[in-house]
Amino acid sequence: MESARDRLTDLDHRLLAELRRDGRAPIATLASRLGVSRATVTHRLERLTTQGVIVGFTVRVRDYVQEAAVRAISFIEVEGRTTDRVIENLRGFAEIQNLHTTNGGWDLVAEIACPDLPAFDEVLRRVRGIDGVVNSETSLLLSSVVR
Repeated sequence: MESARDRLTDLDHRLLAELRRDGRAPIATLASRLGVSRATVTHRLERLTTQGVIVGFTVRVRDYVQEAAVRAISFIEVEGRTTDRVIENLRGFAEIQNLHTTNGGWDLVAEIACPDLPAFDEVLRRVRGIDGVVNSETSLLLSSVVR
């Protein structure tokens, strides 16, 4: 069965690359960079969003803006077919900087950043309270040795 991803054109791929580079670029700028009209960019964005290729827009911030005293990696095991619902719940956590699916013993890996230990404890309580989360293991990040 052919998926939306299989039907992406060269222009779609180039548009997605531009959005990864600068998700806030105006339509006119994207059109200029891609050598197409603004209407074409608008149409492609609408189509890619409708097809579910683009699932949302987000903000990336510099590390110095997110000065978090407590950082951690949390491995999360999910029950049965609840992964999508658990992911949707975790997306609402401001403290989760990145969320990844994975193979092996754990289903998800979350990168967590909090201002202090009480806030970190609260995040762990909330994660473990999500319906479908059956187990988790979290390690605090003590120091960065390579940057």
